[in-house]
Amino acid sequence: MTASTPPAPPFRDPHLPFAKRIDDLLSRLTLQEKISFLHQFAPAVERLGVGAFRTGQEALHGVAWMGPATVFPQAVGMGATWNPELVRRVGEAVSKEVRAMRARDERIGLNVWAPTVNLLRHPLWGRNEEGYSEDPRLTSAIATAYTHGLRGDHPTYWRTAPVLKHWLAHNNETGRDVTSSSVRPRVLHEYDLRAFRETVEAGAVAGVMPAYNLVNGRPNHVSPYLREQLRAWTEEELLVCSDAGAPSNLVDSEHYFDTHEEATAASLTAGVDSFTDHGTDGSKIVARVTGAYEQGLLAEADIDAAVRRQLSVRFRLGEFDPHYDPYAGTGEFDTPAHRALAREAAEQAVVLLRNDGVLPLAADARIAVVGLLADECKLDWYSGTLIHRSTPLEGLYERFGAERVEFAEGVDRVLLRTAAGTFLKVPPAPEATDEVRGAEGALDPALLAGRTDLPPLTADPAGTEFALVDWGEDVLTLRAPDGRYLSVAEDGFLRASADQPGGWVVQETFRLEPHGDGHLLRHLGTGRHVSVAADGVKVADENPEVFHLVVTERGEEAVARAAAGADVVVVVAGNDPHINGRETEDRTTLRLPGQQERLLKAARAANPRTVLALVSAYPYAVEPGQLSAVLWTAHGGQAAGTALARVLAGDVSPAGRLPQTWYADDADLPDLLDYDVIGTRQTYLYFEGTPLFPFGHGLSYASFAYADLAVRVGEGSVRVSFTVTNTGKVTADEVAQLYSRAVDPSVTRPRRELLAHHRVTLAPGARTALSFEVPLSAFAFWDVARGDWRREPGPYDLLVGASSEDVRLRTTVTLEGERAAPRPVLRDGLAAVDFDEQSGTEIVDRTKVSGDAVTPASADGTAELLYRDCDFGSGVTGVSVEVAGEGTVEVSLAGGPPLATLTLGTPTPGPYASTTLDAPFTAEGVHDLRLRLRGPVRLALVGFSG
Repeated sequence: MTASTPPAPPFRDPHLPFAKRIDDLLSRLTLQEKISFLHQFAPAVERLGVGAFRTGQEALHGVAWMGPATVFPQAVGMGATWNPELVRRVGEAVSKEVRAMRARDERIGLNVWAPTVNLLRHPLWGRNEEGYSEDPRLTSAIATAYTHGLRGDHPTYWRTAPVLKHWLAHNNETGRDVTSSSVRPRVLHEYDLRAFRETVEAGAVAGVMPAYNLVNGRPNHVSPYLREQLRAWTEEELLVCSDAGAPSNLVDSEHYFDTHEEATAASLTAGVDSFTDHGTDGSKIVARVTGAYEQGLLAEADIDAAVRRQLSVRFRLGEFDPHYDPYAGTGEFDTPAHRALAREAAEQAVVLLRNDGVLPLAADARIAVVGLLADECKLDWYSGTLIHRSTPLEGLYERFGAERVEFAEGVDRVLLRTAAGTFLKVPPAPEATDEVRGAEGALDPALLAGRTDLPPLTADPAGTEFALVDWGEDVLTLRAPDGRYLSVAEDGFLRASADQPGGWVVQETFRLEPHGDGHLLRHLGTGRHVSVAADGVKVADENPEVFHLVVTERGEEAVARAAAGADVVVVVAGNDPHINGRETEDRTTLRLPGQQERLLKAARAANPRTVLALVSAYPYAVEPGQLSAVLWTAHGGQAAGTALARVLAGDVSPAGRLPQTWYADDADLPDLLDYDVIGTRQTYLYFEGTPLFPFGHGLSYASFAYADLAVRVGEGSVRVSFTVTNTGKVTADEVAQLYSRAVDPSVTRPRRELLAHHRVTLAPGARTALSFEVPLSAFAFWDVARGDWRREPGPYDLLVGASSEDVRLRTTVTLEGERAAPRPVLRDGLAAVDFDEQSGTEIVDRTKVSGDAVTPASADGTAELLYRDCDFGSGVTGVSVEVAGEGTVEVSLAGGPPLATLTLGTPTPGPYASTTLDAPFTAEGVHDLRLRLRGPVRLALVGFSG
């Protein structure tokens, strides 16, 4: 007789619904086991046979950080394709590589942290490269496609589980963990939430990650919008994963809570389910959650809710059903199809901004390829390690032949002479191996150490000639003749050791600081000066060396020589994604760095047939009128150079479109921290100036004719149809775009608003019919008077064309809707934040849990609020305000004098200790109401009586 095998517990039964299986597993976990699941690295529960699990595998444009993988164009480049179907295929390829890599390395996670759906509101944001567009609809279309590719198409099981980043209104690296984005209700609903909402509602999102910043005075990690908005958009259990270190920030940098137990409890009850903090060490989070529970700040039901959401994702990923998971043991890695897709994506991302006919290049052209990025294939912080690489120079060599291509990088060649008359020298290291940063993979690449196996720099009479590049802001890199960059490792010595600048703290950048008749050389990663010592060149707090810069060749001279002998010059300029504009660092200007402007000027002076190819993570302000052609592409991944060469040669007609406005000057930009896109007229939606290049712009080697516009208004939608014909001589893609504009709005509405788009391939002479079914809800705006969406009745322009400004067809339709009604302020009062117009205000938190208040942006300043069409009925006799802090509220009608003044003379005990003030106030009928705030008063509510 043998003992019978005990039945499998219900959570192991693949025939039961996930919800019942999760209930069963939850019931079997102890409280401490459940608490341990709340850290990013959830440990195994061996007694139940439950494995370890981690949230978070970076996969923004390929599998990142974990070694070699297919590298696709940066996210902003995929946005520039305006091609959701292509991006879906990229997402599918990335998810297949995640599965394939996990099969050989269990550190690879299936909960992928991608895509980023933060809107590219401001082009100086350091992380511009991570987003898709300044437009919420284009962003959601691309993000939805990517998440569907990542998820897979099985109805039950997911190939990977995508998490959207970064919730919410996050577009600044400057003080990112302590600054608050002031977001009025219309901007919140019409702009910042929209991209998240439409992507979540599409059904392929597993969760979101809150951002480091605060919104309206409250940290995103305790945002009430997680509950009120996000979880209301879907019936799926969404997993909310904190950003790295953000839970601790609530106490340590933001000082929003006094203790970590309070902060952790507040985050958990607000909706954070997984805490990314302290690396792989979960003990601190476990201690904080346990402490919060023991202090009564949390109930076990709160813990269960978070664990349930994590388990929901794990079940969908097939963890508990290996025999039923269609993706188990599958995967594709670095396949010919993935390589072809990387090239296709890079080709489709190229945007032709200007062309006087010099492009495409003639087959027999003699080409000078110059510039600091001409022979570079740059990676960013969220890239994998390249398996294949292609630079513009290599692509042009391959396409035109090396004998027809002349190259000049344009770096300054320099020697660094010491006060003793010797020169910095890179010692030979014949036994050194070539190493690529991050090739071995790392769960946290910020912890990767610099190389110490190479000899430190020395000084001798001959020295080494370095390639010096000034990336702007006087930030320099110095490269040795063998291609390795000068870098500083943990031991403080200076070595030629890095394949590229990089790392969380870049160790390859320097600044020359005038000192006497020479310069000190400051290492920016450590903040220390370079010193020459007996045991080698190092950074130190004392005895800095005074260097004299000896220039052996100016970059402009080399560029001019190459340009003068060519039929056409291609200047490849742009940025290094780790320098002067990246995570933790915003840009300060739209201008090209001075050294690159000088190279461009030298090329143009030597040869008027000059093409500027910008390879960058963000827009620049350049002067295109002096150039024969201008192109832009984001850093295009492993196939970047081949793709650019094929576009220049005419093998591919460019059809990328700008996903954000290119402004002509820094003066066109609002303050980086001003998030009121309506009030300060930001993005193509509201910008009233003349852009350098408009949203949606992009030229082609073909031409296209638009015709046959027809519009039909149905019960719930507007159907717009038209034809597009390729009237050119080459097969090419066109991106047809449909915009709307409210003709006579009662409030400020977008001057253009993208409704739909479609990228289509047409042979010469070919014609296609396109149609868009636009829901009537797309014409609505957030009506602050009613706290809901409203479509105004009246005329709306429909604009069809090749960009937001290149309109080829237009018509006007009249839509039915709901007319505005006066605000019933006598009955409902006013929420201060529901203003129509404002001046000098900041929105802050009414309490730490929920609600908004309004205060002057400067504590000793004034602010004004305007509320239109307030209905006081047959008359009111009094006004009341709920306020905190100290200061004065003045109440007036329209442009009249103050009719009531309410002063909070004694400060309240704190910003959340509100009190109510009353004063006589007489009004009847419908009037605009104006409030003036003086001093650091926080106004939450206004009420009327009588």
